[in-house]
Amino acid sequence: MQTPDTDTLEQPVNPSRRSFLKGSSIAAGAFVFGFSFPFAKSALAGEAAAPEVNAWVVVQPDDTVLIRIARIEMGQGSLTGLAQLVAEELECDWDKVHFELVKPGANQARDNVWKSQATGGSTAIRGSHEYLRQGGAAARHMLVAAAANQWQVPASECQVDKGVITHKPTGKTTTYGAVATAANDITPPEKITLKDPSEWKIAGKAVKRLDTKEKVDGSMIYTTDFTLPGMLIAVPKACPVHGGTLKSFDAKAVQDMPGVKHVVQLDDNAVAVVADTFWRAKKALDALPIEWNLGPNASVSSASIAEKLREGLSATTDYVGNKVGDAPSALAKAEKVIEADYSYPYQNHAPMETMSAVVRWRKNGCEMWGATQVPESALAALAEAAELPQEVCEVHTMRIGGSFGRRLATDYVRQAALVAKAFPDTPIKLLWTREEDMLQGHFHPVTQCRMRASMDANGELQALHMRIAGQSILAHVNPKGIGEKGDPVMYQGLDPEGDMAIGYSVPNLLVDQVMVNPHIRPGFWRGVNLNQNALYLECFIDELAHAAGQDPLAFRRKLMAKHPKHLAVLEAAAKGIGWDKKPAQGIHRGIAQVKGFGSYVAAAAEVSVTDGKLKIHRIVAATDPGYAINPQQIEAQVAGSFVYGLSPMLSSECTVKDGRIEQENFHTYQVMQLRDMPEVEVITMPSGGFWGGVGEPTIAVAAPAVLNAIFAATGKRIRNIPIKNTDLS
Repeated sequence: MQTPDTDTLEQPVNPSRRSFLKGSSIAAGAFVFGFSFPFAKSALAGEAAAPEVNAWVVVQPDDTVLIRIARIEMGQGSLTGLAQLVAEELECDWDKVHFELVKPGANQARDNVWKSQATGGSTAIRGSHEYLRQGGAAARHMLVAAAANQWQVPASECQVDKGVITHKPTGKTTTYGAVATAANDITPPEKITLKDPSEWKIAGKAVKRLDTKEKVDGSMIYTTDFTLPGMLIAVPKACPVHGGTLKSFDAKAVQDMPGVKHVVQLDDNAVAVVADTFWRAKKALDALPIEWNLGPNASVSSASIAEKLREGLSATTDYVGNKVGDAPSALAKAEKVIEADYSYPYQNHAPMETMSAVVRWRKNGCEMWGATQVPESALAALAEAAELPQEVCEVHTMRIGGSFGRRLATDYVRQAALVAKAFPDTPIKLLWTREEDMLQGHFHPVTQCRMRASMDANGELQALHMRIAGQSILAHVNPKGIGEKGDPVMYQGLDPEGDMAIGYSVPNLLVDQVMVNPHIRPGFWRGVNLNQNALYLECFIDELAHAAGQDPLAFRRKLMAKHPKHLAVLEAAAKGIGWDKKPAQGIHRGIAQVKGFGSYVAAAAEVSVTDGKLKIHRIVAATDPGYAINPQQIEAQVAGSFVYGLSPMLSSECTVKDGRIEQENFHTYQVMQLRDMPEVEVITMPSGGFWGGVGEPTIAVAAPAVLNAIFAATGKRIRNIPIKNTDLS
């Protein structure tokens, strides 16, 4: 079982490489393999008990294979997929594979041998597949060479299967574990040849996940579960209006309450009560008299934000993301222009595990145990708040109880470190209440979109102008990312080429943006801007098909002749739903497609609307991620992504009143329930030649496919979600 590392609590938090290896369950005589470019022996190898290259793959004498995972697991299955890539080229026995999570401090101390640990944007596998496979292949070469040396035969006469090395001419066999020590003396190959995917035995297969048992038997340790001797609990509260500050608080009013240890001010906008239990800290926090400086944002509402966005729809802009021909001139000359305005509301990540971290601060170092999507950033935030060098700080990465982009931010890490600094040598667990988690989120940005198009007499699309007015995530998290085209994230699914390319060819096309940035903090919510952009475009394409009197699928086909991979998934989804066959009485269909995060995806939906009540019966999803590392996990991710895509369409939204988010818990922020989940059929059709993401792309096609089906059922176009605000009768 993978458990948080507590062995170093009384040791320096930045151990030497030798002590790091000893603390990583490496038995004497193990073969430790890691990789960088080129595959040469590490200059640090002499420090270890046995020579090594770096520290990715460990082969124990008992044939157990330990694969270190640098990326973050938050339920999406990347941990298993990453291990599959290494194990495939290593040719080991999957039943003997175990894993260990990498710490960012150890990574930095070893010249970032594990490379990036950030996990987001569906990049875990597609961002690291090549060097992982090369590392597995190089390790196999060294282990086979060690066996060949012992037998004094050419390595070319040896083959390996499931960690058993065989000399083909004589039939002699040995195991990886038996030659593990000798393999350390083998020079890694300078040139690596990877398997053709057609030869895969582990990658590309639905192997068992490495973390299932812990989840099933309840032994998985999340941050919320994690405890240390003498630990205290801190519960924070920040100004409910983003941008507001803390004016005053009366700590004396709660200092004599049971279990209360202290009240700590955090920066200039938050306060935390520290007690011996969570409930005592929360009760004291609820009773704590606090005054806030709410500031000018206290007058902002959803209505005032929406009005600013509407102004942006007709404002002048220099931010152009995609331009073909001259759409404004073509539209000005057109006899008829079809126009529609759409909107997409704020959304909360709302993970089941609220923000939390355990931090222990000491004069000579600071450690954190907790969940983060960006270990490097978490380490930097920890060190900054602790006012210590990063070299004496460490983050023990843990599995995440839901994140969806929320833990790309490190606000909770900073808070935990600030409290811990006030209690030297005492472990502090910072726990956000559900209400605090809902109010202090980094929300999916609010946007509006104006679609304008013209068609010729034959119903052929001639011009399309897509104006997006909305909040920029990069303006908040990385202003330097704003360039000549504005915020590139706002064009997801609409780019002229690349991982987020549009799937239609239009003679005159213009996609531009106007940034309108309210005070509500935006963040990277699973699927990000691809979600609303697909909704805007795919629903409007349906409107154009209807105006032209054409079948929505046939209308799209004409626009997709130069986009064969887009069209292939669209055709697959249509075939899966039975588009060319008449549906059952009362059943109506809708369809949508998009490219996002490097993958081509499409969905077709069947719905019925009876007495104004919607029922989504079935969704067929087709996805082409290039390569499928674990087909079963892809199916699970696609089905799960529909929950995320359909929740905003059905009911979930965040509204603003008096400058603050109104929804403080799940009774007002309503996510999709099991009873509303349709039957899902997933068609995985990897075409090869590229690596796409899986966790996020299909979110985007769920809502437009269903909305288009609702139109087919009712004749009503829903351009503003959630539909709970619309009468479908």
